[in-house]
Amino acid sequence: MAEKPTSAGNGRSGELQIVVCELADEHYGLDIAKVFEIIRHQPITPVPRAPMFVKGVINLRGRIIPVVDLRGRFGMAEVEPTKETRIVVAESSSTRVGLIVDSVSEVLLLPIDAVESTPGVAAGADAEYLRGIAKLGDRLVLLLELDGLFGLEDQNALAGAA
Repeated sequence: MAEKPTSAGNGRSGELQIVVCELADEHYGLDIAKVFEIIRHQPITPVPRAPMFVKGVINLRGRIIPVVDLRGRFGMAEVEPTKETRIVVAESSSTRVGLIVDSVSEVLLLPIDAVESTPGVAAGADAEYLRGIAKLGDRLVLLLELDGLFGLEDQNALAGAA
């Protein structure tokens, strides 16, 4: 079972500040300390032989950023970008990466006690990217651990694409 998250981001002790993104009507949270910026979807240059969920690269103010479709990474159906689609530029295992999400809805400051460990049914080798689950009233936000989102082979492919 995953360990309970500790405070991070710009929140005070005992709090976690997250950026809430949506994918297929589900809410996902990213530690704000790992997020550099959020940009509108833009043309992406494909990279040959990249993993299926790596859509390619973008040039962001002179820096080449690999772009990952989180829907593809999580095995969800692909959809065409909309005016709400965003690329969240974040740090994963020392690599700056763009994450395509359906939308970004808000930034929240969560008390650590609102976050529960990942249930055993969701834990395991395939779920290292789950940091925990935040309960916000009647909705749940799955907290992503970006460093666990990609295996070593994926990290090498991302670094090679950049």
